[in-house]
Amino acid sequence: MAKRTVRDVDWRGKRALVRVDFNVPFDAAGAISDDSRIREVLPTIVHIREGGASVVLGTH
Repeated sequence: MAKRTVRDVDWRGKRALVRVDFNVPFDAAGAISDDSRIREVLPTIVHIREGGASVVLGTH
């Protein structure tokens, strides 16, 4: 049995809970110094939204 991914789901009318790791480093001024963790998840969020779902992000 093949492993299903977010690309295999019919998202129309659904809600998706996406667990993300947004623990990002900050510089001395309080600005995000590396936003790569945020940028990495954007294609997944966009795909789910374009499929017709609402996205709920869960982070720690």
